[in-house]
Amino acid sequence: MKPPRFQYWAPGSLAEALEGLWQLEDQGYTTKLLAGGQSLMPVLNMRLSAPDVIVDLNHLAPELSTVQEVSETLHIGAMTRHYQLESHPVLGARAPIIAEAERYIGHVAIRSRGTIGGSLVHADPSAELPLVLALLQGTVTLQSRESIREVSAQDFFVTYLTTAITSTEILTAITLPTLPPGSGQSLEEVASRPGDFAIVAAAAQVTLDSDEAIHAVRLALGGVSSVPLDVSGSIAFLVGEIPTAQLWIECTQSLADLVEPDSDVHADSAYRKDLTVALSRRALTHAWQRARQGASLGSIGNKGGEG
Repeated sequence: MKPPRFQYWAPGSLAEALEGLWQLEDQGYTTKLLAGGQSLMPVLNMRLSAPDVIVDLNHLAPELSTVQEVSETLHIGAMTRHYQLESHPVLGARAPIIAEAERYIGHVAIRSRGTIGGSLVHADPSAELPLVLALLQGTVTLQSRESIREVSAQDFFVTYLTTAITSTEILTAITLPTLPPGSGQSLEEVASRPGDFAIVAAAAQVTLDSDEAIHAVRLALGGVSSVPLDVSGSIAFLVGEIPTAQLWIECTQSLADLVEPDSDVHADSAYRKDLTVALSRRALTHAWQRARQGASLGSIGNKGGEG
């Protein structure tokens, strides 16, 4: 299929884009923002969206593609492309789960064009980067002509393919905490084939104290709800425990009761519940092992391209 008719506009700067979005809104035009286009173009081709104007943000890439570490925080420009995230040395050392997530996303061609901001705004609940944002309790910066606001992952994702961004705002940056000392991270997923979105995904972060007891633990799930699901509260009782393989088995057995995933052509609800338990156990175990080893990107193997 071909996309519906639309007008095309490519602003040269962030300021110009924000002013233009405000004016288009005031004149009653509907808009869609084009970053990498890896999600938007299929949506247009299937006639699931019919905006009056496509606003191409690619001239903003130099302005919105920086990665900076400030204190214990990472600031990532929204136009940073997947291949840049996958190989960035700062992210590899300070947030290795991002590079791990990137290896599941689509194929080389998709990762060469797609952006972190585009992935987050598309808000597919089976996608990897929304899952990472939820796991790490990150925030996004939403900027309009008149305001800049920081929105938490919990408040940003509203429902399937829907976020809190308004028609006059651009997602300009993502803020994430760096990996705490004594911590490990892992992302596990099952997909129908390499390059597909996950049927279910689980992401974990485990932090150990000097005695190798659990100091903090986080777990988030994808593909089981209309938004990435932070279930860290359900395993908070693990803090203070000495991890064992049996402990991970016991703590994940009840997770199937926390989720009510839909059935579709890819998997039924019962299978997704089983995957929730198995992948959560695997993600927690791998994160714990990496915490013990002081692992960073160098010890994370390339698991393929599911995504």
